[in-house]
Amino acid sequence: MSGMKQNGHRISQVAPGSIGEELELEPGDLLLEINGRPVEDIFDYEYYVDSPSLTMLVQKADGEEWELEIENDYEDLGLTFENGLMSDYRSCSNKCIFCFIDQMPPGMRDTLYFKDDDSRLSFLQGNYVTLTNMKEKDIDRIIRFKLAPINISVHTTNPELRCKMLGNRFAGRSLKLMDRLFKAGTPMNAQIVLCKGINDREELDRTIGDLKAYMPCMESVSVVPVGLSKYREGLFKLEPITKEDALDVIRRVERWQREIFASTGSHFVHASDEFYDLAGLPMPEEERYDGYIQLENGVGMLRLLKTEIEEALGELHRQEAGQEQGAAAALSIATGRLAYPYLKEYVGEICRQYPGRKIQIYPITNDFFGEMITVSGLITGSDLIRQLKGKELGDWLLLPVNMFRAGERVFLDDVTASDVEKALQVHVRIVQSSGRDLVSAILHPDQAPICEHTEGGLPGTAYGYEGYELEEV
Repeated sequence: MSGMKQNGHRISQVAPGSIGEELELEPGDLLLEINGRPVEDIFDYEYYVDSPSLTMLVQKADGEEWELEIENDYEDLGLTFENGLMSDYRSCSNKCIFCFIDQMPPGMRDTLYFKDDDSRLSFLQGNYVTLTNMKEKDIDRIIRFKLAPINISVHTTNPELRCKMLGNRFAGRSLKLMDRLFKAGTPMNAQIVLCKGINDREELDRTIGDLKAYMPCMESVSVVPVGLSKYREGLFKLEPITKEDALDVIRRVERWQREIFASTGSHFVHASDEFYDLAGLPMPEEERYDGYIQLENGVGMLRLLKTEIEEALGELHRQEAGQEQGAAAALSIATGRLAYPYLKEYVGEICRQYPGRKIQIYPITNDFFGEMITVSGLITGSDLIRQLKGKELGDWLLLPVNMFRAGERVFLDDVTASDVEKALQVHVRIVQSSGRDLVSAILHPDQAPICEHTEGGLPGTAYGYEGYELEEV
């Protein structure tokens, strides 16, 4: 036995029947080393465990150290750690002119003001990262561990302009890291937050053309409009995207789609749903989304919802042929103004096929962040309660999961689903992300736990995407 050590990773859970349980590991034990080396983070751990055998140094609660020779034959050890990343989160070193975190009102919980730009979260949670705080060793690890895909917030491939947009003099230089990833064959996805008069029009064409050169490693590119809240005093002056701007973006994107598809079979670059809504154009057909690679950026969310609803209704009719339908509950649905007209159409189709249902759909105006924010993922409980007070809600109020913190029942302003129930005197059902979930909730609102959801529910995964990366860490 040796002296106490302060470093290491504390185990929080040991899965029953796992190798860890067989080794008599317990919650509270500290993992110190694997194969004689410290474990930097979860990727180090997974890399070492993915082997036929390993040597693990563990410190028990009483300070005793155990050196364990493990024959695991590539099997997971069944250990969960207190810190899921097994490392501190890396904060953002940029001062982006469009950062939504800078547009948050004061007085919210501290975690909502934390700006992460951690490449590891790109692989764990799908976050987009700028590459500006990555070092050569980080790229080496990505290549050595074969981590993929990496999601990159590019915004522009013009080095000087990127420095301006990200407020970081090294932001142009960090673009070269994509060359290393490309040479290593690392799959990538890119995001462009479009700011009017800055990285649009000819600059947008330049960026798409430059990113095309990284195909096939660069698998997709999304173009999303900048989100502007009402809290922009003292920030870089940005103008809202207009219908004319949206039409210009769509014309350019679709021109690139035709050109790239003709030579590669991939549409590659996609404008988000919000651009089509602003332009007053129908959403593209399903085939143009290349399998919905960029759903989390609001690309194809509304088209996919329509497709899933149609498929669910078709399956139900086959299953229920000749069966008598039960009594229909009166219910209501609340969503953001972006999704409202589409949801109204889709729910109308459900009601046509299942008549007798009384459903009210309410678009919620975002008074908290400002009327230009139209997505449901940024709706607060206070806005919801105030605007639905006195409205005809029926027995159930259906709310999309992306209004809530991941895995919880809490809105951005700390109002809970239970608070909504009490204030509006209605049962709340939180609806998961797919069209199938929505159909099920409408037809059988009482067949799921009230105010309860356990899936991840990242912003952007329900009817009405988020798109501004407000995920907490």
